[in-house]
Formats: sequence, structure tokens, C-alpha cells
Amino acid sequence: MLRRLSLGLLASAISLASLPAIAQEDGSVDDLGVMSISLRGVVKPTIGFQVALQGAGTPNQAGIGGFLPLSVGENSVFFADVLANVNFADYGNDSSLINTEVAGTTISTSSRLGYRWLNGDRSWMFGLNAGYDSRPMATGDADTGVSVTDKSSVFFQQVAVNAEAVSDSWNFNAYALVPVGEKEAQLNSVFQGGSLNTYGLDVGYFITPELNASVGYYYQQGDLGSADGSGVFGRLAYEISSGLTAGVNISYDEAFETRVSADLKVQFGGAATTAQRKKVQQHPVINALTSTPSSRDVRVHDSPDLTHWRSEQGFLTNLY
Repeated sequence: MLRRLSLGLLASAISLASLPAIAQEDGSVDDLGVMSISLRGVVKPTIGFQVALQGAGTPNQAGIGGFLPLSVGENSVFFADVLANVNFADYGNDSSLINTEVAGTTISTSSRLGYRWLNGDRSWMFGLNAGYDSRPMATGDADTGVSVTDKSSVFFQQVAVNAEAVSDSWNFNAYALVPVGEKEAQLNSVFQGGSLNTYGLDVGYFITPELNASVGYYYQQGDLGSADGSGVFGRLAYEISSGLTAGVNISYDEAFETRVSADLKVQFGGAATTAQRKKVQQHPVINALTSTPSSRDVRVHDSPDLTHWRSEQGFLTNLY
């Protein structure tokens, strides 16, 4: 009797010990964590839609984008990401540039090539990406009450570089936006505008896997020196469900002062099953592998063209 009981306990122990190995093969046990996730099963092409309200030098916009993994390894992904946005007019009498209201409607583009990889125990994701952004911009009236003529449509563009690091608790994003081509342009008879060099670092913390709060610092330079200076940035983003994220942003610098904006992004595709999508959502490190790169808007600031103003009006004080 004792011998049969001992043999039974031994057989049970062997069976229990073999369960993790069996579960890892078929991926059916959630408790195995991040190491059990096959990147080839969850890093898939996605298509997304985004809507954003105007911010500090950025327009009201809505558009479509796509994430395409070009090569997926055991712990890495090489990818391309492209998007196109329809840019709408500014709110009534509230310029996103400072003085000149942006008019609708134009289409801006953004493209990125990048490489992301996980460290050995998959506790961190690191990434680098770079690309090109364009922004045609139509202009309207001035929100300062100044009468303007010769309203122009202009075209700005930039190259961008981004470095990122994400853990299940923290995320870091460093970026550089560098205008190329024509950097300053006459917007109308009174104001000229320029695309801004922007260099920044954002640091975020996952309050929960779905809720991320971040703060940042940036330095901007351009528009013939009228916008030069430092700024601070804050964001709260919540992943409402897998692929659906809402965000609120606030920034302050001396050129734009305080700006508040919001955005909504929805992404389709990715992991094939609902169970896989839920598992990915619970691991920010894995979720970050297919996230859309940030910091992609061409930022524009405007200021009075003193030569034009003095020749046409004679009094600078009328601007204010």
C-alpha cells in the first residue's frame, strides 16, 4: 500500500513538473509571461486611424497610417511605418502658429524606417527610427485683427531621428526634428513663418499597462530666432481597448505659451487571436514593438515681417 502511494505521488510530481514545458510549446498558459510570446505570432502588419487637435505649431488633423514589419526575428523587428494626414483649418480666431490662422485643407505625409529589439530577459525594448515628414500649409486671416493680403500656400519638410526605450514600468523617447529645404516663407503681407528645429526628451511611467503618464523637455529653434527657447511637455494616454488609445497633451514655451490638445488613435491588425492581443496589451515591452513612432509633425511658428509691416503700415504697435 505504502509503495503504491509513493509511486503515485512520484508520478504526479513528474506530471506537474512537465506542465510548464508542455504549456510553453502550445502557448496555452498565461502565467508563463513575456518569454512565452512568439514575436512572429504577434508582430504583424497593422493599419491605423488617428485624429489630433491643434497644438503648438501643429494643425487639426485626421488620417490613416500603416505599420509593416519587414523582418521579424526571435527578439527583434525591422519595420516601416507610413502615414498621411488631412490638415484642417485652425479653430476660429485661434492660430496654431501664433498670428496667422491655418486654412484647410492640405495633406501631410510621414515615413519611418526603424529597428526595435528586446534585451535577453525581455525586460526592455530598445529602438531607433528615422524618416522624412512633409507639410503643405494654406494660410488664412490673422487672428490679431490685422488686415492681411497676399495669403500664400507654403511647403515645409523635415528629417527626423528618434531613439526609444520601454520597460513594463518606464518609457523614454528622445527625438530630433530638423527642417530641410525652404525653412522660412512669407505667409502674407504682414507675417512670415518658419519650420522649427525641435530637440526633445520625454520620460513616461506606466501607472497601469494601459495608462501612461509622461513629461518632457524640448528646445526649439527657428523662424529667424523669434521662436528660440526651451519648453516643457506633458501627456496622459490611456489604451481603452487593444488598439484604441486616447491622449491629452499640454505644453508650454515662451513662443507658443500654454497649448492643450487631444488625440485618438485606433489600430487594426496585429496579433491573430483575441487571447494574443490581450496578452500583448498586458506587456508594454511587447506592445511597443508595433507602436507607431511619435514626434512626426512639422512644427511651424510665425512672426511679423518688420520690413513689410513698416513699409505698409508704419506702426508696429497696431499689431497688438
